[in-house]
Amino acid sequence: MREQTILFDLDDTLVHCNKYFDFVIDQFVDLMLTWYAGHGLTKADIKQKQAQIDLAGVHIHGFMPERFPKSFVETYQWFADHYHRPVSAKEVDWLMQLGHTVYTYTVEPYPLMNETLHTLQNSGHQLFLYTGGDVSIQMKKIKDVGLDQFFQDRIFVTVHKTREFMNTLMNEQRFDRGHTWMIGNSITTDVLPALHAGIHAIHIPVADDWAFNNGTIDITPKGAFYQVPSLLEVPDTIHSYIHK
Repeated sequence: MREQTILFDLDDTLVHCNKYFDFVIDQFVDLMLTWYAGHGLTKADIKQKQAQIDLAGVHIHGFMPERFPKSFVETYQWFADHYHRPVSAKEVDWLMQLGHTVYTYTVEPYPLMNETLHTLQNSGHQLFLYTGGDVSIQMKKIKDVGLDQFFQDRIFVTVHKTREFMNTLMNEQRFDRGHTWMIGNSITTDVLPALHAGIHAIHIPVADDWAFNNGTIDITPKGAFYQVPSLLEVPDTIHSYIHK
């Protein structure tokens, strides 16, 4: 069997991520509904505005950790202006602290994460981790679930997980594009950059995924492109393609 180079995304591919953000957003909404009681503000209004501000921030700042807490503050300030309610420095500080709590959770691995990685590793493939975010935050997650045993020093972290960065990574690491795969849940940051770089891609959709991760496939794949329901399907999908 020809050895493959396999890059895995981290968040919501190998470990849970969105559910922690959703939990903290719900706490933010509860605070806003308390502070703006009597103004007619709804949960849907708050979530829609926060998502709009957060998505705009990603396009500018990438996955910098300050972006998410600041989306709470900017949402709060938008409604303060809209309803002519004074901005409280104490409330702003409270929201920044709340937003940062999302990075303190001990993440939970997706089912059969270890088994999937063991299968690929034991088949002789080279495993790499390619994730977006802050280095210290992402490395904490990696250590918390023991992923360093699979990836060791083959870990790439960037705040801007773009097509350009993917292509640079391919060139700098001198990966054989015909035998390289990207595995992830995001059309935006995993699948499209992979297909534009001319490598294989496997998409693992996540229910109720973050809007930023959704996208449209705008390129004809040069190699393989599969969509599978879970991590467990990844080894057989790759091996079936190799043995065609």
